[in-house]
Amino acid sequence: MTTRVNADRDRCVGAGMCALTAPNLFDQDKDGRVVLLANGALNDAELDAAREAVALCPSRALSLRDGTDDASS
Repeated sequence: MTTRVNADRDRCVGAGMCALTAPNLFDQDKDGRVVLLANGALNDAELDAAREAVALCPSRALSLRDGTDDASS
């Protein structure tokens, strides 16, 4: 099973905690909204960084989900 990160751009308030915490996984667009840089399964280091970013997100726009590498998930 793999873990992936989800970002809800509609919920994002542009605080930037994700990009500061995990710059290899997240960035912000010109409007300050979250941009997900990692669309695939996360390795162990990325998963740790993603968990921290999820915990620090003030708007709860980030989440982790378990799934398969299957394109239908």
